[in-house]
This record gives sequence, C-alpha cells and structure tokens, in this order.
Amino acid sequence: MNSKKMSRILLMMSIMINVTLVIGINLSKSPKDDEKPITSEAIAMYVEGENGEYSQSNEKTFPKEGYILNVEKSTCRNGGSLTQDASTKAISLSVGNAESCTLYFDKEVLGGIDSIIASSKGTRTNFDDPATTDEGVFEMEDDYGTSYYYRGAVTNNYVKFAGYYWRIIRVNGDGSLRIIYDGTQAYANGTSSTGRFIKTGQAYNSSYNDTKYVGWMYGPVGTTASTSKTQAQTNTVDSEIKEVVDAWYKTNIEDAGYGNAVSDTLFCNDRSTPGKEATGWNDDTGLGYGTQKTAYGAYARMKGAISDYTGATPTFKCPERNDAFTVKDTRKGNGALTYPIGLITADEIVAAGSGKMYTLNENYYLDRGLYYWTLSPFTFQSVATIFNVDTNGRLLDNYMAYGGAVAPVINLSANYVKTLRGTGTMTNPYQA
Repeated sequence: MNSKKMSRILLMMSIMINVTLVIGINLSKSPKDDEKPITSEAIAMYVEGENGEYSQSNEKTFPKEGYILNVEKSTCRNGGSLTQDASTKAISLSVGNAESCTLYFDKEVLGGIDSIIASSKGTRTNFDDPATTDEGVFEMEDDYGTSYYYRGAVTNNYVKFAGYYWRIIRVNGDGSLRIIYDGTQAYANGTSSTGRFIKTGQAYNSSYNDTKYVGWMYGPVGTTASTSKTQAQTNTVDSEIKEVVDAWYKTNIEDAGYGNAVSDTLFCNDRSTPGKEATGWNDDTGLGYGTQKTAYGAYARMKGAISDYTGATPTFKCPERNDAFTVKDTRKGNGALTYPIGLITADEIVAAGSGKMYTLNENYYLDRGLYYWTLSPFTFQSVATIFNVDTNGRLLDNYMAYGGAVAPVINLSANYVKTLRGTGTMTNPYQA
C-alpha cells in the first residue's frame, strides 16, 4: 500500500468523526480523485480501559472525547510517524512508505491536575494513625492557598519528567505540582532500592556541634560558633546536602533544558523556635544558637517530647519567611537559593500517612526501605538532629552526620502541569 493510499484512509476516517470532537487529521499529502477507496482495516486502534490495560476497538471512528493519542506507543509500518497537537488534538502523519498504523489511545486527564483536585475528600484532623491503604486526596492550606495532597498506599501519583520518575506529594496552592524523585524506573510502593535516590550515605552536614547546622543554609562561615539566632540562621553557607542536590539539578534539569518547567515555589526549612511551652521539652531554651538546647517548629507539631507521641498537627505553611527558601521570590520567600530544589518536610511525610512519630508503616507511598533525609530540623541537644524516614517508613530523627539517602523535591510550574496527560499509574504516568 503506497503512502497516498495511506493518506486516503486516514482522511476518510477523519470525515467520519463526529464534528463535536476536537480530534482531526492533518496530512502532508492529499489523495488524488482517481484513487480507489481503501478499507479501514489498515488501521488498528487500541483504547485504554479503566484498569490501565488496552483493548482493541472495532469502531470506525477515533475514540470519543476524553482520550489522547499515545504517540510513543503508536507506530506505522514501513515508515511514517504520528503526532498530536496538544491544543487542537489534530493527529498528523509524517507520510513515508507507511502501509498500516497501530494507534493507542490513553484516557486523558484534562487540565493536568483537574481530576486530582476533584477527587479531594476535604480536610483531615487525625494524623496519628498510619495510612496503610489508598486513602486518596485531602486538602490543607499552604502559603499560596489550598493544597491537595496524596495520602496512603496510593498508586496513581506517578510522574515522568526529565527522563526520571517522580511521585506527586501535593498540588500546591499556586497550581504547581510538588514531586519527589523516585528513580529512572517506576517502583512499586515499599520497594527498597538505592535506585530511588540520587545518592546514598550522604550526611546532612558532617559538622553537628552547633545549632546553625540544622539549616539548609546557615552562618557564620566555617567552624566559628554562632552567637545569636539571627546569625545561626543567616543564609550564607550551603549545607553539604544542599550542595549535592544543587549539583544534581544543574546537570539533570537546568543543563538538560528542563529548567523552564520548574517553578520557584518555596521549600520550608522550619527553624522556628516556639519554646518549651509549645514543644513540651523542659530543657528547651528556645534560643536557637551555639550549643543552646533548642527544639524546632516541626518537633512541636509532631509532639516529639510527649511519651506516647500523639497529637501530630502537620502544616504546609512556613512560620518564618527567612526559612521559606526560594530563588527569586522575596514576597513569599527569602530569595536565597541558586536552584529551585529542596527536600520533603516532616509535615509532608505525616500528611502522606506515616502516622505519628516512630510508627511503622511499610505501605504508604513514601516508604522506600532506606533512611532518607527531610528538610525539617528536630533539636539541638549535644548534637544537631534532623527528621528522617527509616527503613520501615517510620518518621524519626537522626544526627546530621549520619549517612542518609537523598530524594530531591522540585515543583513543576502551573503552566507545565496543564500539559500533563496520563492516569498517574506506573504504566501510564503523568507526562507532557
């Protein structure tokens, strides 16, 4: 079958499409009037079902509204490639010597995040119990508006971006999408693999004898002791773990041409010091500098000093702007970052379903079978400590010279999110 005959059959199928659909065909060649009609048997169509599996369609028209062509999976025999316009949905065939085409249509998620928001179950108040099943999407206020977060053993929050797989933590209040790195392949919940991190055995900071070291950035430079909270929280020196994620971002996102898709949405390294009345720790000075015993904001919210560790109250709001790390934005953030990349917070871990501190949970989507770091300071007692997640999915703390794994977090811009299509599953992740 020559290329002109192939053009003819695609044109005929286009004519048969109901005019209410936005799918059409745009061909680079037109058939001659004296060509004989070709049967539709030269095109095989497979349509994705609710279970994510494809089944062959015997219809004479393309799938109705709510589907999109999977251009990576669709093929044409002996030449020709298929594309689909993101806005008009027109399917174009680059005609070569194509004899037949096999088309795969995926269920479309219109507007990128519309279905996530629509599935929200509202607000939640009990965070002590671990989420061991797929509890769905809930909402909580952040610094930009209403945020929608995934909770439990979810299996529909996969994203493929910049050649890597990620998991959605939440839709931010500014419409951007907060995602955590998950490797070069899609991993099932609970899978233990070093491939789910950009590095393992990494200290947050190898120095730990000053409160300043709980900072994503800190001051003063070197081993000089901090003499005030303001000085300890002066954002002039990068933590060692920040240097690691910055270098990774530059190589794999910025230099690879994906930087425009990432938003300058804040990361909260909460170094607020609410004092012993809030933290419940009698030795807490609330001073936050030098070797003064200090407990930080997330410690108070996770009730770290209470014997049975109940009453966790996570928040997506950053208490102090100096701890709200951004690149250029100085209205919501501090403008101290070089690149828009950070880590997950203890609050996001608990909201996602870890349960109260020290609760085993190997079912929710953030259990990865290895210790990995968060962005949230815990305390300074004799050493500085940071919240992390352990090999059994528990939220706990560890001193910062410990070698933990690194799973960076970025935010995809609201405009880029609108181009995402897919169902968010391992086999059909959201992607542009």
